[in-house]
Amino acid sequence: MLPTLTGEKVRLRPLVIPDAPRLVALLADPDVSRNLRLRTPVTLAAEREFIAALAHATDQLVLGITALEDGRLLGVCGLHQLGDPARQAELGLFLGGPEEWGKGFGTEVTSLLCRHGFEVMGLNRIWLHVYVDNQRGLRAYERVGFRREGLLRQAAIRDGEYVDVVSMGILRSEWAAASSR
Repeated sequence: MLPTLTGEKVRLRPLVIPDAPRLVALLADPDVSRNLRLRTPVTLAAEREFIAALAHATDQLVLGITALEDGRLLGVCGLHQLGDPARQAELGLFLGGPEEWGKGFGTEVTSLLCRHGFEVMGLNRIWLHVYVDNQRGLRAYERVGFRREGLLRQAAIRDGEYVDVVSMGILRSEWAAASSR
C-alpha cells in the first residue's frame, strides 16, 4: 500500500486516474517542463497508463503533491531505482506553474520524501540530478541537507543545447544529524 505523507503545507498521496488531465496540463507548461528530462509531450493516455502501473511498481514510490489548504494537485514527486543493493534511491519532483513556486512547497516535499526514505524505507543515500541553472531547485535541496557531489558537464540537452547537471546527495547519517538539531 502506498503511503500518504503530510507536512505543514503539502500532502503527498497516491496518484489516481482522475489526476491525469491535470498532470498533462502541468507537464505541457514550458516553465515546468524546462527543468525536466522529458523527451516527448505527455499524452493523456500515457499518463493514465503510468498512474495505473504505479500500484504495482516495486522499484519506485511516486506520489502526487497536493496543497494542504485546498487539496489542489501541485505536481508529482518520488523515489526511484529502489532496488539498488546499496540502499540508495533517486529523488525527483516537479511543481506546476510559477504561481506555485517560492512558497516552500519544494523544500517540504523534499524533506518529507527524505524522512520517509531514511526512517521508513531504510535507505542509506538519496541522490538527484538538477540542471545547473535551476537555482530554485538547488536552494531547496541544499536547505534539506543535500550536498553538491559533482558537476556533470554537458550531461543533458535542453532546447537543442547541452546543459551541465549538478549531482547532489544526502546520506542517512547526515539526515539523522540534521534532524536531531
